[in-house]
Amino acid sequence: MTTLITKVPIGFLSLLLIITIATKAAAGNFYQDFEVTWGDNRAKIFNGGQLLTLSLDRASGSGFRSKNEYLFAKLDMQIKLVPGNSAGTVTTYYLSSLGGTHDEIDFEFLGNLSGDPYILHTNVFTQGKGNREQQFYLWFDPTADFHTYSILWNPHNIIFSVDGTPIREFKNLESRGVPFPKNQPMRLYSSLWNADDWATRGGLVKTDWAHAPFTASYRNFNAPPAQSWMGQSLDSTGLARIHWVQRNYMIYNYCTDLKRFPQGPPLECSLA
Repeated sequence: MTTLITKVPIGFLSLLLIITIATKAAAGNFYQDFEVTWGDNRAKIFNGGQLLTLSLDRASGSGFRSKNEYLFAKLDMQIKLVPGNSAGTVTTYYLSSLGGTHDEIDFEFLGNLSGDPYILHTNVFTQGKGNREQQFYLWFDPTADFHTYSILWNPHNIIFSVDGTPIREFKNLESRGVPFPKNQPMRLYSSLWNADDWATRGGLVKTDWAHAPFTASYRNFNAPPAQSWMGQSLDSTGLARIHWVQRNYMIYNYCTDLKRFPQGPPLECSLA
């Protein structure tokens, strides 16, 4: 497999964090690593903790969160999304802290009509402020099989990846005046819920409850030790892959939305 990220020097703070986080090796068991937070029996764990499913019906969706909090992390999860007519549904997979000035790193999968592509929605919140959306189509059917969705969050950058291919990078440009999430520990969350007021074509297509319950499946959670990723950033191959994805599959980029930002895009857009 081609290496898409490379190591850069790390400072004393990062070394301390490695010592702190390296003990949290990957366990990959949903009983051990996660807890169901809502939805009652709509969230189910199978195969001795190796598989988890979330379901949505007219009465409720469902969700879970990690038992651990992370201050920087590399997290991988294999997800198989809701098949068929999933219009109006949203499946989420994200890191978040709590409170009005929370930090958050988002994957959101916006459902579709049968035959139409899912939209992969990404966002980064720092100190309670988001508005950094990028959206993509995927180059495969995410409902036919499991695919790996990864968040790399270290002191240098945030990298979103799909099956090992980076699709987005948010750099630490704090020295240039751009806030970066680095002080608030976050938990990993996932949920399946009804958002037909906005999720599919801006809310024009509503959830068809005749297809309920809708179900998404999860397996192979992995949280490798910090020494393997704390100093990582994209190398030239990784940057080329991001450019390929964004050239061919990006459908929205907040940095180019001049109607939304008539005074010019946010500062990080010109510095990245």
